[in-house]
Amino acid sequence: MDDDIEVLQGGVGNAGAVVRIGAHVLRPTNPHSPAIHALLDHVRRSGFDGVQEVVAVEPDGRERLVFIAGDVPIPPYPPWSRADAVLASVAALLRRFHDATVDFVAPVGTTWSVEMADPTPGPDPVLCHNDVCLENVVFHHGTAVALLDFDFAAPGRREHDLATMARMCIPVEPDEDAARSGRGGLDPVARLRVVANAYGLDGAGRTALVAALAESIERGGEFVRRRVDAGEPAFIEMWNSMGGQERFDRRRRWFTVNRHRFDAAMA
Repeated sequence: MDDDIEVLQGGVGNAGAVVRIGAHVLRPTNPHSPAIHALLDHVRRSGFDGVQEVVAVEPDGRERLVFIAGDVPIPPYPPWSRADAVLASVAALLRRFHDATVDFVAPVGTTWSVEMADPTPGPDPVLCHNDVCLENVVFHHGTAVALLDFDFAAPGRREHDLATMARMCIPVEPDEDAARSGRGGLDPVARLRVVANAYGLDGAGRTALVAALAESIERGGEFVRRRVDAGEPAFIEMWNSMGGQERFDRRRRWFTVNRHRFDAAMA
């Protein structure tokens, strides 16, 4: 019955199309779903339970996943989600996910999205989520327990995925922009240290994290702008509400001025 259908909030591209029916979630598939489903099955078999279990692909093309109960923050983010311990738990969860993907081999003929993929994945990539924002994390009592929405997963460097997560979850941006989502007054430099410590980065990894963060900020806005140029209403609304191109230009200028602080914090 329709009364049993709950539309799950959050997300932009699939907004309104992800629903819960009892113990399951139904959401759109994409051309990369066979690879994603194989990945989710693999990490669960490896002992990582922080992803949804794939049940089936429905006759209408939607995927059926097991619902994971918990708290999923959406803007304006609730006060509890600002805590350093919450951020640390996301980094630790991402580390566990990366470790579980090390021996994963994608089925022949499957593909990954290139939209947010690491442009230089290197010789020994892991599988990256590439879109770890707070809206894609399930929390229990302030601790991250599961990652959602693997539509943009692809092979890449650990630091690339961690930098993308840090940029969105710290967040790494001027305070005036952080305040728009209820996260003004936080120290992004100190919080990057929290991320590095929780993930367990060594000295070389910390240097690589700042470099990957700089790369991520330099490319900032490209994904959204492509969707805006394609005329997708949800992305146009988000683009305008965030301040358009000027927001990304402002962040690039801000990061250039403050880059030395991030480098020093990771030394």
